[in-house]
Amino acid sequence: MMIRYQPRIRPSFLTPPRTYRHPQNAATRALWAFSLFLVFGSLFAPARTVDATTPPNALIILADDCTFNDLPVYGGVNAKTPNLDQFATEGMVFNHAYLAEAMCQPCRAELYTGQYPMRNGCAWNHSSSLSETQSMPHHLGKIGYRVGLAGKVHVAPRKAFPFEKVDGFEPACTHNPTRPHDLSSVREFITRSGDEPFCLVVALVDPHVPWVMGDASKYPPAELELPPNIADTELTREAFSRYLAEITYMDGQVGELLSMLDSTGHTDDTLVMFSSEQGSQFPGNKWTNWDTGLHTALIARWPGVVPRGVRTDALVQYADVLPTLVDVASGTVDTDAFDGTSFLPVLKQQTDTHRQYVYGVHNNVPEGPPYPVRSISNGTYRYIRNLSPNNLYIEKHVMGTQHETNVARNYWRTWVWDSTTSPDIYNLVLRYQHRPAETLYHTASDPYEMQNLIGSDSTASIHQELSSELDRWLESQGDPGIDQDTIATHRAAKQGNHLYRAPAAKSDSN
Repeated sequence: MMIRYQPRIRPSFLTPPRTYRHPQNAATRALWAFSLFLVFGSLFAPARTVDATTPPNALIILADDCTFNDLPVYGGVNAKTPNLDQFATEGMVFNHAYLAEAMCQPCRAELYTGQYPMRNGCAWNHSSSLSETQSMPHHLGKIGYRVGLAGKVHVAPRKAFPFEKVDGFEPACTHNPTRPHDLSSVREFITRSGDEPFCLVVALVDPHVPWVMGDASKYPPAELELPPNIADTELTREAFSRYLAEITYMDGQVGELLSMLDSTGHTDDTLVMFSSEQGSQFPGNKWTNWDTGLHTALIARWPGVVPRGVRTDALVQYADVLPTLVDVASGTVDTDAFDGTSFLPVLKQQTDTHRQYVYGVHNNVPEGPPYPVRSISNGTYRYIRNLSPNNLYIEKHVMGTQHETNVARNYWRTWVWDSTTSPDIYNLVLRYQHRPAETLYHTASDPYEMQNLIGSDSTASIHQELSSELDRWLESQGDPGIDQDTIATHRAAKQGNHLYRAPAAKSDSN
């Protein structure tokens, strides 16, 4: 499929107002020209002298609840994302990037700490990391970086995540459509005078529900091609249309941020990473350990270092990002501080391999009754272990809303209703709520993981390999399994009194 790339959105601050008039006399023209020199000279000039040995700035752009393969860069056939399409041609696309837990808070805690959920303490949504946890501001701050966060926060406690607050983007978990984003504070942060490099995370809240941003008329519901793990009902199509519109809205924000980086003279001295976070809130993605939950988009651009327009099959995980940034900044990584390891050699295209395995966890409290899940993937096969297979899986945000008028929160009832007459929809509901103790998928040929290979003679050896490695990893993390997914353990962690802790951090050399 050929993708037509479009130019990025021209920032409004570069467009003169329509009422503008040129000065009429020489003195005024001279004063006007000098003023422009002062304003734009400081705006466009790099904030510091840059050479080949200077650590780069870092800009990390996060989407929110965006299934990776709904993006055209990863094969999506519906969404329009011209800015991300263009960005992908300027850097490296990771085909196999993952996170450990498909929920907003645990995956962000993993990203910001370089540690798995058990190690940093945030193993549930709406909880808390350990107070002694060290994160991006600590590790990069001590080597001279200014570290800021704009947009969604959703990590705690503040002591563990002391980012400089940067205004301009929605800080809550969902988008207030009456509050437009504003780049002025972000621009001030990256152009602030001084010799310190910056690391800025811009955490967008799109396309997180309730899907109220963007122009859904661009995505007529009847014309959409739904993924096979999403039930085809009229209300679901309408919801998917709004979700796609918000993906395009998110893409516009990405374009504005990249254009601002251009206009401030920081394109060449900044490592930019974009990630889509976990999968969307549609059943089978977020809050699950299937590939469409834990697999994330990851694209990196660093002019002069990262080759343009390349893809890598290297297996990486969110826990690897912070060690990579530290490596990029200083070349020295304290391996005992992280579970992840630096993939800088992959960025430099010195290798196309990194990890052997990526790992996943799910603790369902407080989003529903206990339903603990653990998983492992080698990028080709995925093994999932459901620790309470006799329980009924319930996710309250998808299934439990009452008197809700927003289509993003009430389509589930049409799945249940239509399951009485549609075997396909019945099987999707069954797959979501009733899961066997073990599943094994050949994800490379079954990307939506519909065919369970447990019991097949041809996959017995890979089943044993992945199961044994998952056991090893869980033991190394001090994971108590079922006992971790309870109301009591979640409540204690939220109050900073974690009942279970991992052994001392040590880089995972799988």
